[in-house]
Amino acid sequence: MNLKTTIPGPASEALLALRREYVARGVSNAAPVFAQKAGGAIITDVDGNEFIDFAGGIGVANAGHCPPPVTAAVREQLERYLHTCFHVVMYEPYVRLAQRLAGITPGSFPKKTVLVNSGAEAVENAVKIARKHTGRTGIIALECGFHGRTLLAMTLTSKVRPYKYGFGPFAPDVYKVPSAYCYRCYFGLRHPECGLHCVENLRRFFVAEYPADHVAAMIVEPVQGEGGFIVPPPGWLSAVSQLLR
Repeated sequence: MNLKTTIPGPASEALLALRREYVARGVSNAAPVFAQKAGGAIITDVDGNEFIDFAGGIGVANAGHCPPPVTAAVREQLERYLHTCFHVVMYEPYVRLAQRLAGITPGSFPKKTVLVNSGAEAVENAVKIARKHTGRTGIIALECGFHGRTLLAMTLTSKVRPYKYGFGPFAPDVYKVPSAYCYRCYFGLRHPECGLHCVENLRRFFVAEYPADHVAAMIVEPVQGEGGFIVPPPGWLSAVSQLLR
């Protein structure tokens, strides 16, 4: 980190004044500075201060900022066309990316891909597809999960503040069950002595709360990030998958 001014510096202060006047308050910000350029893991703000970026665009810039192969590919594409909307005029990169994703995702069965703008939009469409395909409506989500800020995705999310407070009523037919949070077990047990009690709890949920044959899908983060980087114990995902089948 290389600081040349106080934080925020005068140029960032001027932009902050514009931000307060013209940008909705609901758009939160982690740092009171404005980026001017970035490379690798370093962001330089408009005052010339340099920061080590530990966020990476919340996981988007996993290869670092402006890696030459990525910027070269973007530049090449921009010289061809910016946007046609795949619904109107199709283009090869969409199809090639879908092909690539089908090749690297697990499972020896046919796969198809739809590309969307955000995680919340992906979640909303996944639920729509599951409900249409199964003819069922129930969706099960895990406590400690985060799935987005749109209405249905927010309903699936298990964090009242800052995401849900004051935004109800929420989407119907969504149900929550405890996640496999071994560090702070909901049942006061310890793994592996517990015998995956949280899976047994899900089994009881289908008896006491909601019938299994009404469930369209269960949405699961393999690692719950927003909830505290919760990694389920070995065997939990496969046990849940077998139960749902």
